[in-house]
Amino acid sequence: MMVLDKRVLCKQPDRYMGWPSIAQVPNGDLLVVFSGDRDAHVSNDGKVQMIRSSDAGSTWSAAETIFDTGIDDRDSGITVTARGTVLVSWFTGPYGGPWQGHWMVRSTDNGHTWESPVGTSVSAPHGPIQLKEGRLLFAGQRPHCSHVPSGSDNLMPGESPYEVALAESRDDGCSWHPVAVFPIPSHERMLSYDEPHLLERDDGTLIAMFRDCNGEHFMRQSESTDGGLTWFSAVATPIRGLPPHLLHLGDNRLLLTYARRWPPYGVFACISDDNGTTWNPEGEFRLSDALGDDLGYPASVKLADGTIWTVYYQVDQPGEKPCIMGTHWRP
Repeated sequence: MMVLDKRVLCKQPDRYMGWPSIAQVPNGDLLVVFSGDRDAHVSNDGKVQMIRSSDAGSTWSAAETIFDTGIDDRDSGITVTARGTVLVSWFTGPYGGPWQGHWMVRSTDNGHTWESPVGTSVSAPHGPIQLKEGRLLFAGQRPHCSHVPSGSDNLMPGESPYEVALAESRDDGCSWHPVAVFPIPSHERMLSYDEPHLLERDDGTLIAMFRDCNGEHFMRQSESTDGGLTWFSAVATPIRGLPPHLLHLGDNRLLLTYARRWPPYGVFACISDDNGTTWNPEGEFRLSDALGDDLGYPASVKLADGTIWTVYYQVDQPGEKPCIMGTHWRP
């Protein structure tokens, strides 16, 4: 692995920024979406914001607001469909108040203008994926719940206020409909199946990777061979981190990026050479070190030259609030 560049992509003085995602749109621009102009990690003033690079990440624009409800808008994901439509997802809810909703907006002009938002019924940090047969598939919480519902991380699935569900779109993200619920065993704790991300292998098998908020935080993995309708029991991987983002690199290689919120703090990556059948923790590498435990949610995109931009949030300088940062690297 060779790091080509590591830098701050966007910083807002005395304001908190977090939970980014990245995609490359049809005109070649890189777009990074996130929750910005916030007071804190949990506050009622988050906005869905975006920055843009038209030169493969060498320079980045100032942040622009895509959507702002006036309360907390966070966990923005971004996806580009086969038609070139840009989809940005997020969830909204006031701190300490009732859950509000999961949302998606579409752009057909490379993210310069946006349509009115539509509901998605599920929420997860990095948004949906598109399957080779055309459907968009989104796995996430339904409805959204914090990582510690009702002040306890020991609630069983029947006691949990949410479930892990899958929604699909067959009209390029214009509308979303529930299709399945992920089967969580009765003896498992709900928060071991948090913040999922999906990937489709070349053979059509779907992989779901989950953040495990319990125990030693070994991410969990499940597979589906029928387009997400049914799933095999999830197994713990040997990779510790949270939450996951998956990217297909080609030649049976899958990239998994994640963060560690315990020493040594930082953003890490691991590559599977067998389509995610195995993951080798001894082969992981660090993309960024960090000053504290409020960091992460990395997401990656592969460029035409084979290099990768991975974006994440963390504190840049002591005493500052987190900003959006990125590492440009070559596997």
